[in-house]
This record gives sequence, C-alpha cells and structure tokens, in this order.
Amino acid sequence: MLGDIGGNMSHLTVAEIERHIRNVPDFPKPGIQFKDITPVLADGRVFTAAMDHLLTGITRDTVDKIVGIDARGFIFAAAAAARLGVGFIPVRKKGKLPFDTHEQSYDLEYGSNTIAIHTDALKPGERVLLLDDLLATGGTASAAVALLHKLGAQVVSVRFLIELEFLDGRKNIAAHDIRSLIKY
Repeated sequence: MLGDIGGNMSHLTVAEIERHIRNVPDFPKPGIQFKDITPVLADGRVFTAAMDHLLTGITRDTVDKIVGIDARGFIFAAAAAARLGVGFIPVRKKGKLPFDTHEQSYDLEYGSNTIAIHTDALKPGERVLLLDDLLATGGTASAAVALLHKLGAQVVSVRFLIELEFLDGRKNIAAHDIRSLIKY
C-alpha cells in the first residue's frame, strides 16, 4: 500500500490514473500536444488516487506547508494541504496577490513571466512541499523554488502529476527531491 495518509488509498495504479489524461492536439497552438488533466479531476476516485500517490511519504510530521503554483497547481496543493491539515501557500502570477510580495522572473519558450509570493507566507526553516500539475522546461518550478529559498523555507520535495521528460526541466531544480507521477 502506498502513501502515509491515514488509509485513504484507492488502490488505482499510476497506469490507471494515466488513462484519464486526455491528449488535446494543437492546443494552445499548432504542434503542441496538451495533457488535459480535467478528466482526472472529474473522477473522485481517480483524483483521490492521484493525491495518494503524490503524497507518498509526506505526512503532517514531514511538512509544515504545501505550496502550489498558479493555477492548476493550486488544485493539487490545496487538496493536499486540507488532507494533511497543514497550510496552503499560493505562488501566483505577478500582480495577483494583494499584500507585499517577493517576485521572481523566468524565461519561457517565447518571452518571460514573473511569479510572486507574499513576503510573510513562510517563516524561515518551515518545511514545504511544492506541488504542481506539470513539469515541462522547469522555468516556473525553478522560479518558485527560488522564492521559497528567499523566504528561508526548507523545500522537502517538489512533486508533479506529469513530467514531460524530453524537455529536461528537472535539471533546473536538480538540487531537490523531485518526483513525478506520470512521465512522457
């Protein structure tokens, strides 16, 4: 039995979860094969199983907060935080948080972007799990990790539902424990 979360395992394998990921060709632009996770979220048993697998080895005793990256990472991080009874911290796109923030810019395939976190979101030394839906080039995850380090947080693990291995995004956060449930 996987997980360390009080017996909530649904007994679905990763392969069974993967079958619920829908490929959408040419979205958001021609040549892109979009990995649509909404069928995973729409089926309670599959979503629960995905959460069980993502939280393997993580307990309330190993993390203080769960951090999620705007926007789909919020879904997994908020569910994980509620399940473990710990706080949820959002990392949002620039200009979306109402209080004082730290910001981190990163490069995209075409251009750049900036994410932010509240300056008081974490105390130095707090243990965090960073969750997101997808690891592609690693730019967003690397920027989020930089923000967490800026606040003095201890990044226990960085986890993703999906990893696009051919983009080698893990190299940008290689100093951390990185786990991906489904790899393409």
